[in-house]
Amino acid sequence: MIILLAAILAAGTAHASNIDPACQAVATAAQANPPADQDQQDYLLNFFSLSTTFSPLHGFMPNEPGHGAISFEASVIPPVSCYHRLVFGATKTEDTNKAPVLPRPRITFTFPMLGPIALYGGLGYVPPLTVFGTRNVIASGEAGIALPLKSGLGFGLRYHYTMLKTVADVATAFDPTAPPVLDFYSGSTYGVDAMAGYNLHIGKGDHPLALSPYVALGFTNVATFFWVGDDGVVASNHTPYQGFTGSAGTQAQWKRIQGAAEFYTAPGYVYTARFRIGVAI
Repeated sequence: MIILLAAILAAGTAHASNIDPACQAVATAAQANPPADQDQQDYLLNFFSLSTTFSPLHGFMPNEPGHGAISFEASVIPPVSCYHRLVFGATKTEDTNKAPVLPRPRITFTFPMLGPIALYGGLGYVPPLTVFGTRNVIASGEAGIALPLKSGLGFGLRYHYTMLKTVADVATAFDPTAPPVLDFYSGSTYGVDAMAGYNLHIGKGDHPLALSPYVALGFTNVATFFWVGDDGVVASNHTPYQGFTGSAGTQAQWKRIQGAAEFYTAPGYVYTARFRIGVAI
């Protein structure tokens, strides 16, 4: 009996050590009715892909026809809540909140007008560098069509995609003293946005401030693959996200300096801010 009690206490200690201290209260409350591991797994797999989508971060037409921009994006990756990090009957938290910001270089170009419309394209790329304890490779792109009107209003349609590969110790071991083992995550997103916006100029002279507030409403699809390095298990996503994504923001340009700020959401997963600063060419 004493041996059995000692074993139970040891097991309890091991479980507690695998819970982030900041999440201990949430874990304790959830253990009476813990979330299903498959639901938690699906949420996390969707979350990281949706956090790296290639949202517009520009007006309905990114640049003046025949011009482009080279810029740098900084997208906030919101922390995953304690509840959604819980696995194994709420006895363990996954180490998910490694990178608070996605830094991504971007380039866009708008082609000369073709009658009343303009075509444009853009690319984004994050090279395989280790940042915040994770190594990511992210390749993104967009292609769109814009219809500017003489009134300043404009409309557009864009296709976007992102391919993400991450190597990091996300599914941490039960034994906190064990050496880290790297996991592999691959996610891709693609979708279509309908855009509307308005171009206006503030100030007089040769270099007024050009503002382009915009809204983008669209549909995005997620596909994921996750390999757990500890045991070689491939984690399947039973409910890949297929649904609404939306953005609302403003692009600004003064002389050759161009930037944008945007609110982005994939409801139920991501509510965040994204920023861009660069140079028009």
